[in-house]
Amino acid sequence: MKTMTPLDELRHSAAHILATAVLRLFPDAKIDIGPPTESGFYYDFDLDHPFTAEDLEKIEAEMRRVVKENQRFERLDTTRAKAEQLFREKDQPYKLIRLNDIPEGEPVSLYRNGEFVDLCAGTHVPYTSKVKAFKLLSIAGAYHKGDEKNKQLQRIYGTAFPTKAELTEHLERLEEAKKRDHRRLGRDLKLFHMDETVGQGLVLWTPRGAIIRQELQNFISEELRKQGYQQVFTPHIGKLDLFRTSGHFPYYKDSQFYPIVERQTLDSLADEGCSCSELSNQLDAGEIEGFLLKPMNCPMHVKIFASQPHSYRDLPVRFAEFGTVYRWEQSGELNGMTRVRGFTQDDAHIFCTEDQLASEISGCLELVKIVFRMLGMSDYRVRIGLRDSDSSKYTGDSALWDKAESALREMARSLDVPYSEEPGEAAFYGPKIDFVVRDVIGREWQLGTVQVDYNLPERFDLSYIGSDNEEHRPVMIHRAPFGSFERFTGLLIEHFAGNFPFWLAPEQVRILTITDEQECYARELEGALKALQVRCSVDHHSDKLGAKIRRAEIEKIPAMLVVGKREAEEDRVSLRCRIDKSLDGTYSRNEAFALLQEQILERRLPAR
Repeated sequence: MKTMTPLDELRHSAAHILATAVLRLFPDAKIDIGPPTESGFYYDFDLDHPFTAEDLEKIEAEMRRVVKENQRFERLDTTRAKAEQLFREKDQPYKLIRLNDIPEGEPVSLYRNGEFVDLCAGTHVPYTSKVKAFKLLSIAGAYHKGDEKNKQLQRIYGTAFPTKAELTEHLERLEEAKKRDHRRLGRDLKLFHMDETVGQGLVLWTPRGAIIRQELQNFISEELRKQGYQQVFTPHIGKLDLFRTSGHFPYYKDSQFYPIVERQTLDSLADEGCSCSELSNQLDAGEIEGFLLKPMNCPMHVKIFASQPHSYRDLPVRFAEFGTVYRWEQSGELNGMTRVRGFTQDDAHIFCTEDQLASEISGCLELVKIVFRMLGMSDYRVRIGLRDSDSSKYTGDSALWDKAESALREMARSLDVPYSEEPGEAAFYGPKIDFVVRDVIGREWQLGTVQVDYNLPERFDLSYIGSDNEEHRPVMIHRAPFGSFERFTGLLIEHFAGNFPFWLAPEQVRILTITDEQECYARELEGALKALQVRCSVDHHSDKLGAKIRRAEIEKIPAMLVVGKREAEEDRVSLRCRIDKSLDGTYSRNEAFALLQEQILERRLPAR
């Protein structure tokens, strides 16, 4: 069991105080669990009455009364039978389920504060009065045990801190996060659309959002060409046997879409009276063939490598693909663009010799750093995901794992940034380095990843001819600096609060006329800018100039060119630049165009 930090104890205690208050106000509530989280705590309730914002205010007030009562948190070690009797008497069925989840022979403990008793391993603060700075934040649905086949409960989220000052600072960050929410900004700025009739977790990129995606793709493609990558394309589906060989099926079975079976096969099985469960068992056993919406690109890249012989002189071979993959995420875990069911990775796989491994990893890490520098993401740390020696989920020879982990440790040290090692976080086929970025309001996001893999080359029997004319096994590196365009774009929307750098902005320049008389001149400017490949438009509305400026600001246009009678007569413009206010002023047409092109080509970051 993970040892709780003092902050964890505080938040865990706040969750018990929350449950105490809810049961006082709603005695019929059935309680499930209430753990601390990275940013606060929650507790899950089964109650016919749907909680409202007004209920949260009442519950929070009752929590303050519990705090004021200075109730002691008391640990009660007990037997399984006594705990079962207690929760039967209290009519708390979810606690009985959780009790049954505790393995036989392990201790059973309860925690009591006042009249409230919970099944809990602890630990807690000594008294409820120690929980002084807390706030209930929201209500959400949550399936019991995270399984959508189970009943959906009501989850109340809250947070707690040692001091009121820390709580206030956190709440201010949350308010800022709401303003930056990519789901709201994405809708307001017309960047993407999610439609239930298309499917949950499937992103529709609008023309404006597609520009951001294309610019990101162009940027990373430039760097890939410099590093000698070769572009490949692979289909969206593949035979199940391919993914059986790689290990993705059935290892990732629960996070994959159901296999596709040929209609002729289905008709034949139906005639034989085959049930759905029997069909599933036959698919798992490999007794019938099917196809899978690909959850990963790597098996297909392996097959491209294997399609022709290779000499040691050919290596490293670097394949890159902007490949779309599909994962069956639980509906409750979907979140705008950051957690979806279909996404496109800036994926690549390198096949190299062991002697080349260090330099190739270094190249991958440098590519991630180039991305971060370009987007102003300077505050990041590195996380090394290692295998858990006690887990059976990892495949392959232990000695090869040791080599891969050693190589990643060595490269992590060379980055000169903070790094941590996390056993149990490796991919099933190999260890990995993840880059965890802190954004402008202090939130952490896992972005680029680099993985070393000795196992897939073994599973697919890959080889190259070495200098000794013998066959040798290559090493494989998986890497994706962005991760996926969907998630990365969602994070960028929030990181920049929609104020994209000039080169990424869907619309870079808005031309504003003071009166309708300047319409022709504005259209002439628009045509000239478009010839220079600047994304621009003319605000042709008959509103006053102030309204046009305000509209461009709301739509977060990086630059405005204001033209009136004098500007039209003298072939000049008045420039208003969000990226660099020092550029504001009146210029000749050519001077203004040159400044705008410089901003775009230099890919400058917006002012903060």
